[in-house]
Amino acid sequence: MNTLGIDTSNYTTSTALYDSRTGKAAQQRMMLPVPDGAKGLRQGDAVFLHVKQMPGLLEALLREAPAPQAVGVSVRPRDVAGSYMPCFLAGEMAARAIAAAAKIPVRGFSHQAGHIAAALYGADRLGLAREAFLAFHASGGTTECLLVRPGSEAPFDVEVLGETRDLSAGQAIDRVGVMLGLGFPAGPELEKLAARSMQPPRPAKPVLKGGDCCLSGLENQCAAMLERGAPPTDIAAYCQASVAETVLAMAKTAQKLHPGLPFVFAGGVVSNAYIRGALDAQISDAVFAPGELSTDNAVGAAVLCQI
Repeated sequence: MNTLGIDTSNYTTSTALYDSRTGKAAQQRMMLPVPDGAKGLRQGDAVFLHVKQMPGLLEALLREAPAPQAVGVSVRPRDVAGSYMPCFLAGEMAARAIAAAAKIPVRGFSHQAGHIAAALYGADRLGLAREAFLAFHASGGTTECLLVRPGSEAPFDVEVLGETRDLSAGQAIDRVGVMLGLGFPAGPELEKLAARSMQPPRPAKPVLKGGDCCLSGLENQCAAMLERGAPPTDIAAYCQASVAETVLAMAKTAQKLHPGLPFVFAGGVVSNAYIRGALDAQISDAVFAPGELSTDNAVGAAVLCQI
């Protein structure tokens, strides 16, 4: 079965085709342009940019591909009541129009479920979708530790075990990156900058309240380091190491509650090699997506059509 996936997140327009017979996925995606010095995009601007970029991506993806038999699309950030973000309307509009014209089914999923499915697919662990497992979704908008079980109405039944009480991990990285003069989103550039640090990082002690974390203090600590004249390379290394320690502490707390379950890490934050390495070294049965499937993508939505 050949299925089309569409995802229009805050900063990436994504399309993908998944063929369950071959297990292969192809994708076309494009970042939304963010003005220099800006810390993000307004939702109205994001919707306009998705609408502008979507036709070219779909044309490139579908030009020589077999016709899809179903469409999966991200229609909300998370599978909780009231979860909504206008940017997903652009993808839903395209998906429903394609499905209506081709007379094929369309299924709506959460962006978070897509991240988890992309990680399972990329790690060749799709069989976990039929079992219980732990998951960590760390991105620019979400930092959550989850217990995931097979769902009845949605593909996954998700229970939040821990979350951020202020900044998400991605927000903390982006804000520190912009503080250091990097482009937005800042994750890849901050990782490269941190790699040039000559000092071993001494990360901040994680601030946990039960299974939840607080990350706003990290931004303040990095600002204080900059004011004292610390090299940007050292500030970047401190930032990513501190995020790694926070995610690790939350993951270990979840493992104590649910020992023996595989742990799936998804989202753009865990595409950072340092953070991924810290988690892989200390979390048993850790499952990671390849880097290109950790960041926002539509592969997960295409795969979910067949779960």
